[in-house]
Amino acid sequence: MLTRPIPRLVQAATERLAPMIRRFDPYYRDAFDDLVRPYIEEVAQALLRRRLRDRGQVIAEELIRADEEEVTRRIADSMSRFLVGEYQETGKTAERAGNTKTYGLVRASFTVRGDLPRRLQVGAFQAGRQYSAYVRFGGPGPRVVPDIEDAGILSIGIKLMGLPGHKLMADEKSTMDLTGISSPAFTTPDIWENVKLQKQIGLGTPAWYFVNPLDSHVLDMIMQGLYARAHANPLELTYHSCVPYRYGRERGRDRAIKFAVIPRLTRRSRITEFTDNYLREAMVRSLAREPAVFDFAIQFQADPVRMPIEDASIVWSERESPFIPVATLEIPTQRFDFAAQDAFARNLTYNPWHTLAVHRPLGNQNRARRDIYLRTSRVRQAINQERHIEPTGKENFGSDVVSLSETGEHAPRKATEPVS
Repeated sequence: MLTRPIPRLVQAATERLAPMIRRFDPYYRDAFDDLVRPYIEEVAQALLRRRLRDRGQVIAEELIRADEEEVTRRIADSMSRFLVGEYQETGKTAERAGNTKTYGLVRASFTVRGDLPRRLQVGAFQAGRQYSAYVRFGGPGPRVVPDIEDAGILSIGIKLMGLPGHKLMADEKSTMDLTGISSPAFTTPDIWENVKLQKQIGLGTPAWYFVNPLDSHVLDMIMQGLYARAHANPLELTYHSCVPYRYGRERGRDRAIKFAVIPRLTRRSRITEFTDNYLREAMVRSLAREPAVFDFAIQFQADPVRMPIEDASIVWSERESPFIPVATLEIPTQRFDFAAQDAFARNLTYNPWHTLAVHRPLGNQNRARRDIYLRTSRVRQAINQERHIEPTGKENFGSDVVSLSETGEHAPRKATEPVS
């Protein structure tokens, strides 16, 4: 194709310039984020909202298109092909196709507030209920690269354990997964745009998706750029669901929420050196001396048009619907940099459909994730000759074999160095 040299040049320039620019982030970025970012975001969001349309939808209502299954299949095909091409018969250990690099998998407790009002006590969120959890902090990918060369949008995956009740996915019986990224808007507004991005990733030119003058996504690029930066520590970021979820019913009507995982910070860390794995190293240091505590907060959909279910690029207004803290995520001091623990993190399957019906994932991106995440996780595990395991929280990581202490079984693992 005659236009391919231009996308390749754009990609090469992006890969060269972005890490250089991020090296200056420690000198100015905190002040920029506090003072300037809110105004740029407000303008970008106002422009993005111009494409919203009132189709007569109501709160928590999904609008499903006829071609959705086909588009989901195309995305899953593209991501699976990437995994096979990148890892099959290459001698490399297969990682996730997205949220690829693992900074660390840590143990945590997730405690619902004891004073939670009755109207907010839904499903997993019963006043005073506590769950053990595994929390995975990761980078965007699609490849494992030095931290400063990654895209600067980090991810969190929280897997609650010991949750009773029928789940929407049958491969895990007692878990609930909560996932988010460090931007309040997702990379693409919907799966129809996401399939375009996946195509460019397959061609090696993802930057072209955003700047192609014939099909521009500059506003989405601006939203990601406002939150993409050289972070100091994954434990100090706010993570956003970006996509909505059902939150039971009230007065006979479904309710929809987004959620955020918000750190209780007393101070911000500073970057001392840009090593290849400095984010993991920062987590190791901080969890050796003090716990990390987050508030888990929900935000109700207050308007079905201005707070859309099907467009993940729109940030729901906190003025119209403030976040409400409903639980606390506490990560105690610990050591987590064991080879077996890193391998276990790679093999865990996070999927928003590991949940109860009252917390059903909503919107086209969430509906697609059910099949995409399941399929790509199984491809990854097949390449690595590993099997899916539902964790209990009682695993022992003190050797090259993960001991499932509850059953006395052992899960075979390839001997491996820490993955990040």
